[in-house]
Amino acid sequence: MLKYRNILVFIDPTKDSQPALERAVDITEKEKEAEITLFLCCYDLSYEMTSLSSSDERQTMRSVVIKENQEWLDALVLPYKEKGLKINSLVIWHHRPFQAAIVEVLKNQYDLVIKSTHQHSKLSAILFTPTDWNLLRKCPVPVLLVKHHQWPADGNILCAIDCKSIQDEEHHQLNQQILSEAKAMADMLSANIHIVNAYPSPPMNIMLELPEFDPVNYEDSLKAFHQKTLNDYAQTYKIPEQQTHLKQGLPEDVISEVANEIDAELVILGTVGRSGLSATLLGHTAEQVIDNLNCDLLALKPQGFISPIKI
Repeated sequence: MLKYRNILVFIDPTKDSQPALERAVDITEKEKEAEITLFLCCYDLSYEMTSLSSSDERQTMRSVVIKENQEWLDALVLPYKEKGLKINSLVIWHHRPFQAAIVEVLKNQYDLVIKSTHQHSKLSAILFTPTDWNLLRKCPVPVLLVKHHQWPADGNILCAIDCKSIQDEEHHQLNQQILSEAKAMADMLSANIHIVNAYPSPPMNIMLELPEFDPVNYEDSLKAFHQKTLNDYAQTYKIPEQQTHLKQGLPEDVISEVANEIDAELVILGTVGRSGLSATLLGHTAEQVIDNLNCDLLALKPQGFISPIKI
């Protein structure tokens, strides 16, 4: 049985369609005990900066905006309630939607956050951090980023694991989390599980500094090590060999390439939160993969991860 029972769904009031809500409904229709809460974060800086209004008047204006959005959400959920789904709604006034959402996750013990996503421009990726990137880095529970790809029966789920780190207990546990999650999702969706791993090219600095270095032998040995580790994971989780994929290259390139090749409906990977200049300029694999995927992405945190956002 799937463990997701309390789901927080980001709603975008500027859009006519709500893919995140549709995906949450897909899950709750298959997992009857699941409950959905629609989350809408609103904010208008002009309401905070005006010098013509008193504090009470500004609070009244905020209350009017919240009330209007709440009424719109209530109308949105009504058809689903009439079908018997357990669905609630919540409107929060906050200037940082990701922060407000994570606080709600911590307060009310949600076990999954679902949000629709779109491609981010390269320029915006450098200048600011979008809400979904902050969720990937800081949300303590799994985050499902939804695009418009359907979840057909007998579809494909792609697990991205890190085979070079099997001796690293933390990475090994994260690989196991990813594969266990894929098994649960595959059972729910009647889907097939594929595994992908990327292995690196020979390091150029060693090739230049050590004339006796044999890049071909090094590459063959590295590939053989990754292949054996990948096969071991596949055998443990009873995944057919033809559904394993080992390719040389950067993880973000290899993952999206294989996902497109097999027409994956969902990619599952692990993500470790990062902050500061390195995260702003470089991002991490999950963030870089998003833009190249035509399907949903489920990002898992390692066991013991503690969010920097506090209640």
